[in-house]
Amino acid sequence: MTTLQPPAAATRPPIRPSAKRDRRSWTGWGFIGPFALVFAFVFLAPIVYSVYLSLYRNQLIGGNHFVGLDNYTQAFQDDQFWSSLERVSLFLLIQVPIMLGIALFVALALDSGRLFGRDFFRITIFLPYAVPAVVATLMWGFMYGTQFGLVGDINSALDVTLPDPLSTHLVLASIGNIVTWEFVGYNMLIFYSALRVVPNSLYEAAEIDGAGQFRVITAIKLPAIRGALVIATIFSIIGSFQLFNEPSILRPLARNAITTDYTPNYYTYSLSFNGQQHNYSAAVAIIMGLITMVIAYVVQLRGMRKGA
Repeated sequence: MTTLQPPAAATRPPIRPSAKRDRRSWTGWGFIGPFALVFAFVFLAPIVYSVYLSLYRNQLIGGNHFVGLDNYTQAFQDDQFWSSLERVSLFLLIQVPIMLGIALFVALALDSGRLFGRDFFRITIFLPYAVPAVVATLMWGFMYGTQFGLVGDINSALDVTLPDPLSTHLVLASIGNIVTWEFVGYNMLIFYSALRVVPNSLYEAAEIDGAGQFRVITAIKLPAIRGALVIATIFSIIGSFQLFNEPSILRPLARNAITTDYTPNYYTYSLSFNGQQHNYSAAVAIIMGLITMVIAYVVQLRGMRKGA
């Protein structure tokens, strides 16, 4: 009498659970590994190297020496650094609300459906964002010129003397005008995109309740796009602290008004490339990064808390 042998597959030892877990873990690393490497080399490595530079000081005798936190102590006692930080803080407090207010007004007007030629206005307002910052600054710098630009032509044609936009007292406002012209369309698109996904059922309920347009804006639209408002505010704060292109390009036209320490980023650039103070500039950059991160986090935390 013959006995049936079990299939070969049935006699194989079962795979251990730990082996399965090991295989799954390596599979996950295979997916995220390329991104992790790029992230480490592009984002983490420059930060680590900047921190390393900030802990040293290049001396005439002996080269680089470890000085610990001396560069940071020097930065906190540097009047030029604090004046530049005060200047961009003033820029942030005035320019950012104006820019976001205009962008929000335009987005609400486009979303209302009562604006004739909505698509034309949307593209026209967004178009300045497509202009490179260097080109935009050069264009506005030419118009600001009192000798050769638009302001100078108006003075000659009307026999008047308009205030010089590149004077010491007005140059910060002139830079704010350029930045506002550049980024109103960008922020408008963020707000408009958020408004387009608001459920129609909310508008229908408001219409049934007899709510007016202003009530719809305050009770439905603004609360619905709170997240977009917070994101746009954070981006604007970061952009304000990173202000560099506009003052550096306008400086040849306004050397008496725009100095090399006009903004923290410009000051860091001047220290590193003109003053050869790479270690100290790294310390200033790290401090500015921490200040920007803390303020952006506070704004995000407050915005999310209000939205809860």
